[in-house]
Amino acid sequence: MNLAFYLAAAVAVFATAMVVTRLNAVHALLYLVVSLLAVALMFYILGAPFAAALEIIIYAGAIMVLFVFVVMMLNLGEQAVARERGWLTPGIWVGPALLSVVLLAELLYILIPGTRAVVNPEIVDAKRVGVELFGPYLLAVELASMLLLAGLVGAWQLGRRDVPAERQEAGHDSDAD
Repeated sequence: MNLAFYLAAAVAVFATAMVVTRLNAVHALLYLVVSLLAVALMFYILGAPFAAALEIIIYAGAIMVLFVFVVMMLNLGEQAVARERGWLTPGIWVGPALLSVVLLAELLYILIPGTRAVVNPEIVDAKRVGVELFGPYLLAVELASMLLLAGLVGAWQLGRRDVPAERQEAGHDSDAD
């Protein structure tokens, strides 16, 4: 059903706009999770349940853990602890929670027997996804992995503490302490 696809797409676009416009990194990450879940639902509606599962496991799961780790690594000091307590107020969960409820209601509607909500009747299986990823899109997959690695190294460089020159000359390193 086209309406289900367009509703998931609207949630994805709105959540992505909220990711870009939020000043607080934790708020942006919450909306990014909702956006990734909406994209996964769109994959499911288009007849690619394996791609939807990969979207949830890899992006909404593993990559978001990486982003949260980077945010935690960049927030060093006691001021950051006080700032993080302010991030966990119940009000910040309202927007992502409402969008998630819309996605959940849409998913439940799609899963009701007898509804023809899948737009593409051809099912995309795991073999076809693997053939495409390691065939014509191999270079794009490898470039994306290198970009993620470069981002992780950059975040580590920004988050590490500077060691005074006297300690470096004496053979002490901040990582060893």
